[in-house]
Amino acid sequence: QVQLVESGGGLVQAGGSLRLSCAASGGISTISRIDDMAWYRQAPGYARELVATIANDGSTKYAESLKGRFTISSDNAKNTVYLQMISLTPEDTAVYYCNADVLTILAGTLEAGRYWGQGTQVTVSS
Repeated sequence: QVQLVESGGGLVQAGGSLRLSCAASGGISTISRIDDMAWYRQAPGYARELVATIANDGSTKYAESLKGRFTISSDNAKNTVYLQMISLTPEDTAVYYCNADVLTILAGTLEAGRYWGQGTQVTVSS
């Protein structure tokens, strides 16, 4: 079972910065390929929304409202995705989730799936 483990969340003052990380591991399976990784966020009372995605060729997409403040990047060798956030505002307060489209192999069998991390809380105080 693929596991995505996020880290880097916390409490920050408005105007501050945070860098989130998400590392993927295959458990008893071996990760053969990660086609894309993404960050989502969910604020209390709101639906989960896409923040940014990065494909394995390095191409990126962002939520329009977050362009210029959030930067997604990845280290394919480490199966890790990052989200650098700057100029944070209280409206950025949410649980941030990592998502990945992963191809694993176990005993010669390939399996594709999309997985979620457990989330990391980001709280921005005013």
